[in-house]
Amino acid sequence: MGEFWPVPDVLAHLAGRWRVERSVRDLVSGDEGRFEGATVFGPLPEGGLPEGGLLDGGLRDDGLLDRGLLDRGLLHEESGTFTWQGVARPAERTLRFLPATAPGTADVRFADGRPFHQLDLSSGRYIADHPCAADLYRGEFTVLDADHWRTVWRVGGPAKDLVLITDYAREG
Repeated sequence: MGEFWPVPDVLAHLAGRWRVERSVRDLVSGDEGRFEGATVFGPLPEGGLPEGGLLDGGLRDDGLLDRGLLDRGLLHEESGTFTWQGVARPAERTLRFLPATAPGTADVRFADGRPFHQLDLSSGRYIADHPCAADLYRGEFTVLDADHWRTVWRVGGPAKDLVLITDYAREG
């Protein structure tokens, strides 16, 4: 892969709506799946998450957030369709992207507040590890340009050997 696109402020860069395409491959069985949908990085509400989430709530007409809302962090809401072994099902997930201690970086957490990983895209590329019970999730984040980025998660453990590749393209 060529050069990466440096991002001085990860929260400002991610704010807005993204088209998502993800491939999932089980390296043991050879099975493959696909997720297609959208991710919205919107304002993180004060006092916790509202019932049903936000999905586009709080975004300006240009798809961005005011700095005051951005400084609180972002609510990442993903929804779409996941197809595995020929069966399509609705799928969704919610994460919190909070301002981290270093300027322009994020502390990524699960919806319930548990830590997931740190994220620093100042060089345009970042590697994050997340141990989960006996499994290790290792994610590589690369920013390709102002409107495209990719994650590659490798999940390994006693019962898992997966590769998840997700491509994001900014909408609007």
